[in-house]
Amino acid sequence: MTSVSDLALDLTKNVPRSPRSTIGGYVVAARTLDKCRAVIAGTNGEYHFACPLDNLFFEFTGIDAELFKTFVATGADDDAVAAWIQDTATPRERQEVIRWNNDLRDKRISEMPIELQEFLEGYIPECLPEGAVVHVWFDVYDIEEGRLRPC
Repeated sequence: MTSVSDLALDLTKNVPRSPRSTIGGYVVAARTLDKCRAVIAGTNGEYHFACPLDNLFFEFTGIDAELFKTFVATGADDDAVAAWIQDTATPRERQEVIRWNNDLRDKRISEMPIELQEFLEGYIPECLPEGAVVHVWFDVYDIEEGRLRPC
């Protein structure tokens, strides 16, 4: 079996997948997996596992972050993690998952809890290129990490 270190990205040199990327049918999950592997391998740099974004995924799916980390530590590849998520997550109708995915994909900063709005009020001008236009929350990650060109 492959070791988690073989699968882990070095997040001191690379970025995790976009929060828009899916694994097991859920947005955020692929990014959460990338950060989890990097934490286990000690290559997470400034990235954190079980951060507020990851916790939205864990709360919606009913998956415990430490249980997820334990499974990931086995060296499971993306397909195995996707199957495990589908087997472990709280059962939901497909339309409910689609609605949740799209809600996060389209979440405007003004729709977020005020504490996160306050954090982003300083984070955006500090960490994004001057003049970057953020339409939705996920744009912050994708602009900062170079997947989306600032407008």
